Amino acid sequence: MVKCYMTPAFFSLSFPGARPSGTSKEHFNNVPDLELNPIRSKIVRAFFDNRNLRKGPSGLADEINFEDFLTIMAYFQPIDVTMDEEQVQLCRKEKLRFLFHMYDSDSDGRITLEEYRNVVEELLSGNPHIEKDSARSIADGAMMEAASVCVGQMEPDQVYEGITFDDFLKIWQGIDIETKMHVRFLNMETMALCH
Repeated sequence: MVKCYMTPAFFSLSFPGARPSGTSKEHFNNVPDLELNPIRSKIVRAFFDNRNLRKGPSGLADEINFEDFLTIMAYFQPIDVTMDEEQVQLCRKEKLRFLFHMYDSDSDGRITLEEYRNVVEELLSGNPHIEKDSARSIADGAMMEAASVCVGQMEPDQVYEGITFDDFLKIWQGIDIETKMHVRFLNMETMALCH
């Protein structure tokens, strides 16, 4: 059996027009598998988000290199059966932080109603039977549900400012993100495919 490893050369060949030293958002936009994804722009942005790259509390990188790409791909590592409970929880928290950053587009540490509406509208944009007003209503209802989970009973004049990361963790409690948010790489057995 031949083992194949992701290399900088593979990285540069995977993104049409990319240079070996790095790739830009435009190159990611040309990846065919992302073409039909309704939240493609959020996914691409997440790869260049300095928070996910561990390069700062805000902002976007103009380009990412091979090491940056691997940093992002690490968020999608599957749960290893040898991990203890603490490691599984850390992996879960990192995956959720990555998702949180996708929603928190202005990097203020809070997912506002408007940010959440944008995500829901993008997700539902491919469905011709759902109008923009319906998507907004779905987002509004979900935000009210988030407020009730995170804050509890609110006063009529109380305003929910948005979902913090701690709130986000509460909302996702009991949802098995660890096994859903991962990438499986093909096991390439033939040497010809590894060159």
